[in-house]
Amino acid sequence: MASSKLKALWNHPAGPKTVFFWAPTAKWGISMANIADFSKPPESLSCPQQVAVLCTGIIWSRYSMAVTPKNWNLFGNSIAMAGTGLYQLTRKIKFEYDHFSETKAADEGKE
Repeated sequence: MASSKLKALWNHPAGPKTVFFWAPTAKWGISMANIADFSKPPESLSCPQQVAVLCTGIIWSRYSMAVTPKNWNLFGNSIAMAGTGLYQLTRKIKFEYDHFSETKAADEGKE
């Protein structure tokens, strides 16, 4: 049973014998790096970078379901990229908003 599933995976058109397997597998490194950055302070995050990660995740998740054969490895990775990009972008925007509000309140207090 297990060997037949492994054989099916091995011979799949998007299996380990193709670039359609290894490219998304390597791309998981971007998602892992973004997850590792969750512990970074939000002021050190880059908005353009996180927008790019988010958009890339959205675009490639759609593409992975539009091609034949469906590439579930690419789909999973792209959803992870979109999710981590959205989370990091939300952290950055919240930090910038809070920082702006504090600065504005301090400026109004001086007057």
